[in-house]
Amino acid sequence: MTLNLIKLSVGIDSIDHLAQAQAERAESRRRQGGDGALMHVTRMWPRRKEELLDGGSIYWVIKRAVRCRQRLVGFRETVNGAGLPACGLLLDADLVPVRPRSFRPFQGWRYFPAVDAPPDLDGVERGANRLPPEMADELRGLGLL
Repeated sequence: MTLNLIKLSVGIDSIDHLAQAQAERAESRRRQGGDGALMHVTRMWPRRKEELLDGGSIYWVIKRAVRCRQRLVGFRETVNGAGLPACGLLLDADLVPVRPRSFRPFQGWRYFPAVDAPPDLDGVERGANRLPPEMADELRGLGLL
């Protein structure tokens, strides 16, 4: 059974901002001699790696709502900013917008079963995704999206 992760994207304002920040981090690692893979570094290793790699994604909470997902493609031993051993979550470059759903703050990452994950946006809804997140949420709340 497919399993996902969910993670807060602190300091990120939109899906485009997340893509830009990830690209900048990958480029920084490349300049330091790495391969430039898209990777999120976390202290803890998931114990359920096989389930996560069976089609799992990391769902990103941006501005207090789940807004997109990114397929997990592997794990890598790495070090964090303090030089301590860490887990690198290897990510697919494609950020897939999902139907926004409010999510309260938490620390770290959590397992996120597929049955709890919001569906991907269809073509019409993806167009609305170009609006500022707060405006799109308001329009959805009014039943206009």
